Amino acid sequence: MIKLRHIVKRDNRKMPFDEHKITACIEKVFTAVNGEGNVDRLLPITLTLEVLKKLDAQYGAGEFTVENVQDLVEEVLIEGGYTKAAKSYILYRNKRTHIREARSELMDAVAEIVKETSRSNANVGHSPSAKVLQISEAASKNYYLNRVLPPEQAQAHLEGDMHIHDLSWYGKTLTCIQIPLGRMLKDGFSNGHGFIKSPKSIRTAAALAAIILQSNQNDMHGGQSFGFFDRDLSHFVEVEYARQERLLQSSLGDLKLTGAKDKDVSELIEKRTYEETYQAMEGFIYNLNTMHSRAGAQVPFSSVNLGTDTSRGGRMITECFLKAYASGLGRGETPMFPNVCFKVKDGINTEPEDPNYDLLQIAMHTACKRLMPTFSFQDATFNAMYDDEVGYMGCRTRVIANINGPQVTDGRGNLSFSTINLPRLGIRAKQDMPDFWKRLDEILDFTIKQLLTRYDVQKNLKVRDFPFLMGQKLYVDSEKLGMDDKIEPAAKHGTLSVGFIGLAECLVALTGKHHGENPGSQALGISIISHMRRRCDEASQKHSMNITLLATPAEELAGRLLRSDFEKFGAIAGVTDKKWYTNSFHVPVEYKITALEKIATEGPYHKYCNAGHISYVELVSAPDTNIEVFEDLIRAMGEADMGYAAINFPVDICKECGQNGLINENNCTRCSSDNISRVRRITGYLSTLDRFNDSKKAEESNREKHEV
Repeated sequence: MIKLRHIVKRDNRKMPFDEHKITACIEKVFTAVNGEGNVDRLLPITLTLEVLKKLDAQYGAGEFTVENVQDLVEEVLIEGGYTKAAKSYILYRNKRTHIREARSELMDAVAEIVKETSRSNANVGHSPSAKVLQISEAASKNYYLNRVLPPEQAQAHLEGDMHIHDLSWYGKTLTCIQIPLGRMLKDGFSNGHGFIKSPKSIRTAAALAAIILQSNQNDMHGGQSFGFFDRDLSHFVEVEYARQERLLQSSLGDLKLTGAKDKDVSELIEKRTYEETYQAMEGFIYNLNTMHSRAGAQVPFSSVNLGTDTSRGGRMITECFLKAYASGLGRGETPMFPNVCFKVKDGINTEPEDPNYDLLQIAMHTACKRLMPTFSFQDATFNAMYDDEVGYMGCRTRVIANINGPQVTDGRGNLSFSTINLPRLGIRAKQDMPDFWKRLDEILDFTIKQLLTRYDVQKNLKVRDFPFLMGQKLYVDSEKLGMDDKIEPAAKHGTLSVGFIGLAECLVALTGKHHGENPGSQALGISIISHMRRRCDEASQKHSMNITLLATPAEELAGRLLRSDFEKFGAIAGVTDKKWYTNSFHVPVEYKITALEKIATEGPYHKYCNAGHISYVELVSAPDTNIEVFEDLIRAMGEADMGYAAINFPVDICKECGQNGLINENNCTRCSSDNISRVRRITGYLSTLDRFNDSKKAEESNREKHEV
């Protein structure tokens, strides 16, 4: 007598046992193998009885699970000699297990998001829209991992050998772009509900610039940047001069003024134009900190480049923008966006006799108060050939050389990037350098193949999939495409980037010391990164694509990869014994080193990372009372052949009274409020500490201040 009564389901529920489900399952297996109508109807019943006998013998009246039953079905099929059916059943079972695990992981991720918005990106807020966006991203990531990516690529990502960035957007869009602002404002554009004509005032031009950034953010997952903010808006300052002259002449009637009176009129026009430009820049900054994109989940991840336009209009844009940024928001808060990249160039703004040297001074004073601008060096050996054409994004992205067309910044961006886990290579090599180089080449080949696999999906998207980015002809050569055309002719001008993290920890694993503490490790570090760049250049020629090397901006990744390696290898001193991996080629933040030593150590790496790079020095507080120190650091960065750099220090702002500076206490020293915003730089852009993930919080708290 069969004593079986209940079965334990996978969610631990006890359910009445139904033997007919076994029969139905076995019948489906034989149908799949032999085809419909070719199955002996008694065979599934006979095999079911064999399964029941084994269950009775093993469990009797005791409990058993779904997995126990499935194990015995496999056993009966194999013992009966039904090899094809057994194989089919095993494959089916594995597939169902994989689907269940994927669903379970997805539901776990959703549960975490519903409980607290993910902090993988410090620019994503905590609103209901942000949660819905992140739930959809979790589902999308799950789909791509389990249904689209080749299994070996999904496995490499999941196991932490490398990391595919923005995986939830894998086959939907591209990463970022430098937007041709001047052309769009002069020609006009449509954001979907009607055509916007060229503006007739600087205020309108600035408002439309913010709308352009917001509109395109909905088409992409990465940054939106203006490479020539001063140059592109200079025309509209001249438009404003003309408008003010018309307004004044209209108010004066036909009265013709000469001599001193003409001078008075000219000064009045100048004053009014300046006031309008300042208000336009203030409004632009306000808009970029309040206008939300991506269903309200975040403000646009925006950047502006300025500093080298010497025209009357360009200089006024730069001056007014910097002064408005320094003034802050309504209660004195530091603007989080846009990222500001001030271009430093000899003959333009580096010496007192240069036409824009005064703007560099304003930029440094602004940075001492607001952490922005950052500084890009147009005369670096790898930038100088492009004059002042090189624009950066606040997260460090750089796009300029082009194997498929014009070497320009405007209208181009990164398509996607993936990061190699360098510390893991160092750990596995066990100080065997030939083994390390072999492993490095293998993962480089693998990562480049993964980027090209993704590009094969991206290039087949159509113009209509990007109503603003491609539909409004922002990308180079997109003007040649119709709405139903594939985007490949435009997308080929973008970049595919191989990133890396944790050079410092990799060097410790290989040599016992990182590059900040040992010249031999520094030499090895440069050899590793230069080798990676050389391999990227070779791949560019081979595949006729812009394959570049990126000093990865790692937020959530800095902790994710370390946790993965800690689980695999345990605590390794100087490698996995903390909560984060050091970003890209940086000297570890906790290592005591002077500012000039850090600059000299990191400078040589910039030229190899043609997809983007950034270096920082950390100060105790802003050198606002000694601007010469700030300028000395900027000059040292340029002399070290850096392309892009910034100076960090704490910026604390009381949200009640607006006190700005370093507030070490929990309460404001002016009004005693505990409502204090603590602004810090994270992977290039600004955010508040409460939005940092746990790994980056730990990293920030361990940042050693560099003596000047």
